[in-house]
Amino acid sequence: MVTISADNIQSKTVIFIISDSIGETAELVARAAVSQFNSGGVEIRRVPYVNDPSEIPEILEEVRQYRSLIAYTLVLPELREALTREAEKYNIMTVDIMTPMLDALTRLNGRQPKLEPGLVRKMDQEYFRKVEAIEFAVKYDDGKDPRGIVRADLVVIGVSRTSKTPLCMYLAHKRIKAANVPLVPEVSPPEEIFSLPPHRLIGLTIRPSLLNEIRRERLKSLGLTSNADYASMERILKELEYAESVMRKAGCSVIDVSNKAVEETASRVLEIYYRGERHGR
Repeated sequence: MVTISADNIQSKTVIFIISDSIGETAELVARAAVSQFNSGGVEIRRVPYVNDPSEIPEILEEVRQYRSLIAYTLVLPELREALTREAEKYNIMTVDIMTPMLDALTRLNGRQPKLEPGLVRKMDQEYFRKVEAIEFAVKYDDGKDPRGIVRADLVVIGVSRTSKTPLCMYLAHKRIKAANVPLVPEVSPPEEIFSLPPHRLIGLTIRPSLLNEIRRERLKSLGLTSNADYASMERILKELEYAESVMRKAGCSVIDVSNKAVEETASRVLEIYYRGERHGR
C-alpha cells in the first residue's frame, strides 16, 4: 500500500465515476447518495469509456490527489480487478455498482451475463432510432412533403392502395426512415426520386383485379358508391401503366404486392436495401 501525506491531498472531496460506457448509471447512484448528506461540496467526475486495464494506473494518479472514492460500472472482470488492485495501493475506497446485481441475476436465473460494455446505451439508441423512424414515416407519408425524399433512407412509390403506408411503418420499426409517394397520372412525380440510388427507391405494383376489389371495399367503408371512377378497371389500368413508366424511368426495383403480407414485402425491401448499401450503390 502506498501512503500519501495528508499535506499532498487536496481538501476537495471528489467521487470519481469510472465506467466502460458513459457512466450515467453510477453517477445517478452517486448523486442520490450524496443528496442524503446535504454534501453540496462533493464534486462528481466521470471517467467514461475505460476499456483497457493499462488506462487504470494513469486514472488513479489523478484520483489519489483528492479525498476521494471511486464508484464504477465495469462489466469486464479484468478491468474490475485492475481497478481494485490499483486502488488498494493508495487506500482508496471503491464501490462496485454493477457486479452485485449481475451476481444476483446469475444466481436467480442460472444464466451468465454477456459482459458486453455499453449495452444499456445501445438499447436506448436503438429505441430512439425506432421512434425517430416512426415519426419520419408519419411526417413524410403520402408525399406530404417532398423534402422527405432526400432525407429518407428509402422511398416507396406506387398507386393508391398498394400498402405504401403500412410498409413504411413496418420499416420504421426496423429503424429505416421510409417516405412514400403516390403515383397519379395527373400529377408529375417529384424529380428527386429520379436521383435516388436504385436500392433506395422501391416501386410497388399489384394485379389490376385485386386492386379493383380493394378499392371497391375502400369506397364502401367510406360510405361511397363502389362504381366511382377511383375503382373502375379503366382507371386502375391507366394508373398502373403510368406507375410502371415512372418506375422504369427511375430504374428502381419493383415488387408485386398481390396477396403478400406486409412482412413479406418488407423482407424483400430490406434485402434490396441492405444489399445495395453493402455494395455502395
